Amino acid sequence: MGLTTERVTLIGAELADEVGLEHVTMSAVARRLGVKDASLYAHVRSLDDLRGRIALLAADEKTIRIAEATAGRAGRDALVAYANAWRGYAHDHPGRYTATQIPMEIDPELVARATGPRRAIELTYSMLRAYELAEPDLTDAVRLMRSTLHGFVSLEAAGGFAHARPAEATWLRCLDALHTLLEHWPADSSQGDPA
Repeated sequence: MGLTTERVTLIGAELADEVGLEHVTMSAVARRLGVKDASLYAHVRSLDDLRGRIALLAADEKTIRIAEATAGRAGRDALVAYANAWRGYAHDHPGRYTATQIPMEIDPELVARATGPRRAIELTYSMLRAYELAEPDLTDAVRLMRSTLHGFVSLEAAGGFAHARPAEATWLRCLDALHTLLEHWPADSSQGDPA
């Protein structure tokens, strides 16, 4: 049948985009491939292993999209390109996107060899470099940005924006607000009053 780990993973990823990651099962993937369930276990160890591989595939794809979008850009221009690439990937590949956002049980050696997650971190920190934030503010800014982007695309996908104002207009305003906040990052109030 020409089964490989990569083919099984890709079919699982395509299925995730069609029916949702939570509905991807070994039986569903086997049916799509026209094989018996047992045939898959020569290529993936378990459903968790398959879902983890889908997550790594998606991380690679999303990272490539973001890298291409942000190449040669800086500051607000890079932030908007980064965010639009993130959102575009989430729209185009909803099941794969879900896989990138939840912890997966997978072989640590496979994760260590994967370039997508590591490259995603490098791209994010590189894009934020223009805002001249030092640690721990840089880590906090990364978390804020991820929370904002993930929150927006998740609510959007779930039909959470029922207001008449177009979601696209709100998206652009959110990116403007995020850029302004990153440029004017507040002092750490947990350190107390420096008086």
